Amino acid sequence: MEAIPIALDGHLMAEAEPGARGDGTAAWRLTCSTGTDHLAEEAVIPCTTVDPEIAHALLTERQPGDLLRVTGHLTLPDSADGVIRLHAETLEVLWAAPLLDADDDTVASTAVDTDTSRNNAIAALAEALTGLGHTEPGPAQSIRIHISPTGVPGTGLEHCHSVDLTPEQAHQLADHVDALNSERPDGGIALAPETIADLTELFEDIDLIDLTNAVLKATRPERRSAVIHAMDDMFGDRPAPEDTDP
Repeated sequence: MEAIPIALDGHLMAEAEPGARGDGTAAWRLTCSTGTDHLAEEAVIPCTTVDPEIAHALLTERQPGDLLRVTGHLTLPDSADGVIRLHAETLEVLWAAPLLDADDDTVASTAVDTDTSRNNAIAALAEALTGLGHTEPGPAQSIRIHISPTGVPGTGLEHCHSVDLTPEQAHQLADHVDALNSERPDGGIALAPETIADLTELFEDIDLIDLTNAVLKATRPERRSAVIHAMDDMFGDRPAPEDTDP
């Protein structure tokens, strides 16, 4: 059967093994997801390569959990009990799973069991990004974001997502992130530099003598002394009554 040219993104499911043809070959399994949390929508694709450089990289550098982009030709089985196989011609590492010491494995495994909140957050983020702008998939979506949990390499693959965005959608996302970053830890909002400049210009244009006169004109005579002292405390220089025109 004729091989089909294809490019697939997926995670290295387990450590690659030397191929049956000897040196310069390798075999591995790629876990590909449709971008949802349903295991039924995942596929495990057996891959092989006869390219010595790709084989060397897979056998010595790559580890389970790495997100890879594999291009090559997909061979369909001739019979119902046959096996689909991707013969890889190029390999690109999209994301490298973090290296963990052996002592960290037990801690990480325990953390995975209690990461329901994390997984729900990942699913919510992926759903929100996927629905950004409600744009149909197409060539305009030239930016790809990969979302995946951290932890033991090779685990939590069902919670990995790839979301494609257009440049316009990426700008929208960046604006929202900037808005989140502008929030102060105490719950206040940090003013934008333009706003600060406008306020500075506004206060620089205030004439304190005119302001004093306006305030004293609106103050009853018996309260003027207290108002003058209050303005002195505010501005640091007590207005002299003779300088005002009540």
